[in-house]
Amino acid sequence: MQDTEEFGQRLAADLTAGDVVVLSGPLGAGKTALARGIGAGLGVMGVVSSPTFIIAREHRAGVSRRGGGPPVAMVHVDAYRLLGDSDRAHDGGRLALDELDALDLDTELDDAVVVVEWGEGLAERLADRHLLVRLERHTDDEVRVAHWQWVNHTK
Repeated sequence: MQDTEEFGQRLAADLTAGDVVVLSGPLGAGKTALARGIGAGLGVMGVVSSPTFIIAREHRAGVSRRGGGPPVAMVHVDAYRLLGDSDRAHDGGRLALDELDALDLDTELDDAVVVVEWGEGLAERLADRHLLVRLERHTDDEVRVAHWQWVNHTK
């Protein structure tokens, strides 16, 4: 997991407020560890842990960012429960987006990096582009492989 967190810190160096990061991969692939690394790289306050039961957790900007520059707040979302029932799956994600908006986060999404676990098919609607990070975990060992790319789209 340390390598995954270090990778997250390196990714954070290229992220700015308003960016959306979608983390994709099976259970145990390292999505939360990667989010923890991104948070450390952004210089957020507090411990970054899985927001599964609260859906979204805000992490306020700290006093400094790794590698220099101003720290950036992070909103960490676990969309697993938002996409969990058949009604949400069939409405194109509209209900899930409404639920995310209903959380009434204090941090404006434009003022933070938004990291969404299990967000494919939903989080893309939050911005004109997003960073998609796909994590794979090999079943025979602890090796994890990451593939990432910026994806442009229209709202």
